[in-house]
Amino acid sequence: MISEALQEVIQELAEIEDRMERFEFIFDLAEDVPELPMDDWTEDNRVKGCQSQAHLEVSLDNDRVHLRGGADARLVQGLMGLLALGMHDQPLDVARAMTVDHIKEAGVLNSLTPSRSNGVRTMFDMIAQKLEAMSHGE
Repeated sequence: MISEALQEVIQELAEIEDRMERFEFIFDLAEDVPELPMDDWTEDNRVKGCQSQAHLEVSLDNDRVHLRGGADARLVQGLMGLLALGMHDQPLDVARAMTVDHIKEAGVLNSLTPSRSNGVRTMFDMIAQKLEAMSHGE
């Protein structure tokens, strides 16, 4: 079971046929990720393999996942927003239910260049690894 907000956005994005309109929608999602200020950008929270400067912080508070992110490109920040809709402030099991297939279902990966698409997968994998560790009490 994924978050209701993510389900709604997947449906909306899947209905957008125009690539530029889809990008505009993704740009708007940049507002949905809590900001990780540049002062908090570290090598540990850098998204390695992303062509932009992108940083994500994942934490667990009262059994709810918290994401903070920052990037030097609005598109990347919007892609972080998409991930945040599925994971931020969600119970750990709901956040872990999100998969790359949900991003594919929204038609996002098809709209991106191969390097941006790989960056999204890298962001997702980074978060998923941290959530996996958290689920084991690490």
